[in-house]
Amino acid sequence: MIDTIDRPGNAFAAGTYADAGTFAGGFEDKPGKRIPKAGVYAGAGVGLARAEYSVFEAEAKGPNASAGAGVSASSLTAKAMAKAELASASASAGPVKATVGLALDTGISVSPTHVEAKVLGTGFSIGQKISVSLFGSGFEFNLW
Repeated sequence: MIDTIDRPGNAFAAGTYADAGTFAGGFEDKPGKRIPKAGVYAGAGVGLARAEYSVFEAEAKGPNASAGAGVSASSLTAKAMAKAELASASASAGPVKATVGLALDTGISVSPTHVEAKVLGTGFSIGQKISVSLFGSGFEFNLW
C-alpha cells in the first residue's frame, strides 16, 4: 500500500488492446516506483475498463491473454505466469482483493517469504499474500 497511497485518480476503457514491454525501476519517490522491480510482459484482449484512486482499484475485462515474468528486489521474488481469460471483474481496497471470472492462469511465484502456484486458474498463495482461486475466481489478502 505504501507504493500507491498517494496515487491520483485515473479511469480508462478500451475496446481492443495490446501491450508488450519491459519495466525496471525503483528508489523513486513516485507512486508505483518506490520498490525496485524489473520484468517483461505481453498481453492483448477485447474489452477493458479500469478505475484507480489511492489504494482502491476496480477492473472489468473481456476475453484476453497475457504472459509475464519479473523479479522484485524488495522481497527477493521471482515470478513467471501465463493467463488466458474469458471474462473477469475485480475490486480491491488496500490489502483485500476479490475477483470473479473464468481464467486459466498457470505459473509460479517464489520468494523467501511466500509461494504462489496456479494451474489452469486454480491455486493458492501463502506468505506475504494469502490467496485462494478456483478457475479464475478468488480472494486475496496482502499482509504487507
